[in-house]
Amino acid sequence: MSTLDLAELRSVALRVAAEAAELVARMRAPVTTGTAGERVTVDTKSSETDVVTAGDRAAERLIRERLAELRRGEPVYGEEEGGDRPDQRSAHGGGLTWVVDPIDGTVNYLYGLPWYAVSVAAVVDWQPVAAAVVEPVSGRQWTAALGQGSHLGSTPLRVTATDRLELALIGTGFAYTTQRRRWQGRLVAELVGTVRDMRRCGSAVLELCSVAAGWQDGFLERGLNPWDWAGGSLIAAEAGAVLRLPGPDGSDPDGLGADFTMAATPGVAGPLAELVRAAMREVDGAGAG
Repeated sequence: MSTLDLAELRSVALRVAAEAAELVARMRAPVTTGTAGERVTVDTKSSETDVVTAGDRAAERLIRERLAELRRGEPVYGEEEGGDRPDQRSAHGGGLTWVVDPIDGTVNYLYGLPWYAVSVAAVVDWQPVAAAVVEPVSGRQWTAALGQGSHLGSTPLRVTATDRLELALIGTGFAYTTQRRRWQGRLVAELVGTVRDMRRCGSAVLELCSVAAGWQDGFLERGLNPWDWAGGSLIAAEAGAVLRLPGPDGSDPDGLGADFTMAATPGVAGPLAELVRAAMREVDGAGAG
């Protein structure tokens, strides 16, 4: 990692993400009437509620093409076209992998809600080292490089000083499968009476950026994929958040679940993890897991 120019990787990530965001915005802008299914060309993936649009596919193609030009020979792992995960590459002697989500928040995009973003991250051995997240509607540009801080535009980011759960605003999200969503809903029901309040914007990467900006004190979700958290987790961590990410080997050393993602202020992270573990016991004990 010492031979990598992290500032250059961050610059490339931002350049590519910004170009993809412009494409996504152009594809969405002319379509303003009709039902959700008529507004945007749409298909489904894991379930009828797990959608993918022409914008997702076009944006990922553009990202792959631009990275091939700017970072020749470096592999890409994306939501729509796949590829080798960073840990799979490392196991075979690989190095840097670009992990990309062409539209995080596709359902919002489908319905015309503004909370979606393009995420591009450079990852080495499961560790994001540079990232950019660009919001097509607002134009916000979030960036980070390992050890170099994170920024919203030119403004440095820092998490809040919140250290009491009852004063913490926590973001979350829900999966697309019915069984997992019911489990998540029951977990939130266990948590919501202890924290200040909970939010859901429909984009995991923007939830993580919100923690970095101090707009939320924490975020948690079960079942995210690497493209969902790669960019936003680095932005949150470089702003001072404590992270708990899914490991590459599927292990669960702390009882939060092998596929559990959490980012929170240093004062909230420990108590929030304990609260989540207790809530999980209640949910699983009721037969909802």
